[in-house]
Amino acid sequence: MSKKSVRPREQARQDTDTAVDYYLRETGLDIALGFIDALETTYCTIADHPGVGSPRYAHELDIPGLRNHPLKRYPYLVFYVEREDHIDVWRVLHAERDIPALMRTGEH
Repeated sequence: MSKKSVRPREQARQDTDTAVDYYLRETGLDIALGFIDALETTYCTIADHPGVGSPRYAHELDIPGLRNHPLKRYPYLVFYVEREDHIDVWRVLHAERDIPALMRTGEH
């Protein structure tokens, strides 16, 4: 299987910007850059192995194919659906937030 491109939706980009802004403001540049590195690593992982993510919320939210994969060393989850030719990233959410509520109100 070949590596698929990862395509974050606008909401996922906004989620990422919000997290980076938070880390810049509260912890500094090094931690914010570490978050970006962890996100890129997760994107590479799901591009290579789309089935690696947990389907837990797919069942809870009744969204077929939805998976999530955690970032290393950061409390965030990447929510995505594998498409025929790419990985469709829906959201990048803090794991301690109300995930079902955020997923229901966000773009799909």
